[in-house]
Amino acid sequence: MENITKNIAHLRKLKSVSQEHMADDLGITRSKLGSYEEGRANPPIPILIKLSDYFKLPIDILLKNDLTKSESLPSIVIGEQRILFPMTVDQDQGEYIEVVPVKASAGYLNGYGDPEYVESLQKMKLPFMPVGNHRAFPVSGDSMLPVKSGSYVVGRFLEDIRSIKNGRTYVLVTVSEGIVYKRVYNNISENGELLLHSDNKSYSPFSIPAQEVMEAWEFTCLINTQEYSEQDLNLDSIMSMMRELKIEMASMKKSK
Repeated sequence: MENITKNIAHLRKLKSVSQEHMADDLGITRSKLGSYEEGRANPPIPILIKLSDYFKLPIDILLKNDLTKSESLPSIVIGEQRILFPMTVDQDQGEYIEVVPVKASAGYLNGYGDPEYVESLQKMKLPFMPVGNHRAFPVSGDSMLPVKSGSYVVGRFLEDIRSIKNGRTYVLVTVSEGIVYKRVYNNISENGELLLHSDNKSYSPFSIPAQEVMEAWEFTCLINTQEYSEQDLNLDSIMSMMRELKIEMASMKKSK
């Protein structure tokens, strides 16, 4: 149980609590907690259950994964459990951005909560990224023009989908629709749903239940992988592009 020994101590430090404080919360002695952290004893099943509740992590994640690779507590909630994303950092403690490649998009739906899968994703660094946990997702189709198919949207992880701001764009990982990039309107308090709009008006808006959203990533920046053609750069396209940039810049100013 090598992982649980390292994980208990590491997660306790990330929560910024002392051994004495955490031991009190768990209803055990400080020396007993110390024995778990130092590997002198293995926590029994009742204590593992308490640790799972304390860190909001499934027991198998605590036992099977080395969570010391994470320098923060980015997470999602599934029921009452919280899944920790291991964030890879460089020697200067700068965070890398995981990149979900086009061919791996389908696999991401099954592996997004698996730290080992997330660790296997390609990684990149962008020096201008703001604070937060970011991931890059491929865009397919033409529903969000002028964002071209093949581009990548870099999003900041949103811990609570109830904080989604109306009219901003998000990458949503959903049960029924898969990975989608849309302009989102928050109707959770009214009917428990999110309304998704495409910027290409040829596509009709649609709603999804909030409980179907497994992850939400708020737009941070766009990486365009294709050069614009002369046909793209007509007056209508330029005006549409400027409108979208104005919306995104205004939204970013309001969020500061």
